[in-house]
Amino acid sequence: MLRIKKAKLILLLLAGAVLPQLVNAQQQLTLKDALTFALQHNSNMRKARLDIEGGRYKVEEVRAQALPQLTGTAGLTYNPIIGQQVVDFGGQLQTLKFGQKWNSSAGVQLSQQLFNQQVFTGLQAAKSSEEYYNLTAQLTEEQLIELVANNYYQVLVTRQQLEVIDNNIKNVKVVENIVNVQYKNGLAKKIDVDRIKVNLTNLNTQREQVINGITQLENQLKYAMGMPVATAIILPATELTQVSTLPQLADAVDLSNRTEIKLLDNQDKLLSLQRKAYVSEYYPTLALTGNYTYSSQSKSFDFLNSSSSAIGFGSSAVGLTLRVPIFNGFLTRSKVRQADVAIKKAKEDRTNTTNALNLAYENAKIQLRDNLATINAQRKNAELAQEIYKSTQNNYNNGLASLTDLLETENSLTQAQNSYTQALLNYKIAEIQLIKSNGNIKSLVQ
Repeated sequence: MLRIKKAKLILLLLAGAVLPQLVNAQQQLTLKDALTFALQHNSNMRKARLDIEGGRYKVEEVRAQALPQLTGTAGLTYNPIIGQQVVDFGGQLQTLKFGQKWNSSAGVQLSQQLFNQQVFTGLQAAKSSEEYYNLTAQLTEEQLIELVANNYYQVLVTRQQLEVIDNNIKNVKVVENIVNVQYKNGLAKKIDVDRIKVNLTNLNTQREQVINGITQLENQLKYAMGMPVATAIILPATELTQVSTLPQLADAVDLSNRTEIKLLDNQDKLLSLQRKAYVSEYYPTLALTGNYTYSSQSKSFDFLNSSSSAIGFGSSAVGLTLRVPIFNGFLTRSKVRQADVAIKKAKEDRTNTTNALNLAYENAKIQLRDNLATINAQRKNAELAQEIYKSTQNNYNNGLASLTDLLETENSLTQAQNSYTQALLNYKIAEIQLIKSNGNIKSLVQ
């Protein structure tokens, strides 16, 4: 009984821990919530943060080349046959053995770069590389915000299309009841009943297709966010608000705040440092070296003069090593010229990127104006289609309009409502592009 009570208690604690998560999973997901979740859980965003961490370690790797290098050595050698040397003593040749059967040694070696332009240039490049990873992560963040926002609005628009279909199904069912009554009373033909059924079947089919489309779009949204696909989400319909006026549009956009331009600036700096590193191969290098070694020799097994019969002695040296490059077959010259070509290509990339960013801004302004005009026109068109449908439905009930007229006005109403909803989506996407062009895409998260 005690074990059963403990098991029940554990289950209650687990339920208490899981239940809040389930409740939170069912909460409405605003655009800000979706973007915040994506920035924390998207795999590309996590990899970008890991790149930043790796960049810091890369700086440490390059910095290590400028620090003292200390190496320890140890060795043990057994000579089964000791080498001999021939020596002339007063005209008589004699052989002498040099060394013992067991030789051992241990020591340390120190090296410090005093002047190495390649190492110093590499330190500057490493710091710029760290900045590059930070900018790359920032660009990944902006691209993720744009992707999630676009997917988010696509889900909202498709949900509104589902509402349009549901309203149309209700309207057709009302007409269906009227036609059935008229058919029973001999006031309608069998073909009218069949036409209504066909229309209703088509609407139900469209409804299923839209529902499946919503599910796919939601899965796509959750995938972009880094959220498990099985998680249930609810998007508030109020996120897709009506649009009446344009935001303030500048004649030109300031590109200095764009991450793409900052990346190009960083790339130019890295390419210049790369060229400088190649030129540094022409420079001499100067290094401080030092070592200390203790050696021991013995007839029997011994390591570092551990026995009384062994002979041990130490040695040390301190020096400077100067390396002066003279000729390497024009290898350095070829590297420098390749770096010059890379710098020229970077200038072309800057020109192309600048034109592309300006083009995106101008297109966003045009799309905003066009979409706003389309929204206003389609809003009035949808209202007019609604009035025409109600008037035609009233005329049909009074025998003043045919069923064909009613079905045609119903189709026109559906098209007008869907066109209005699509115009809202196009405006939102263009608005996101405009915000991105101004370098303020992160404002969607705030």
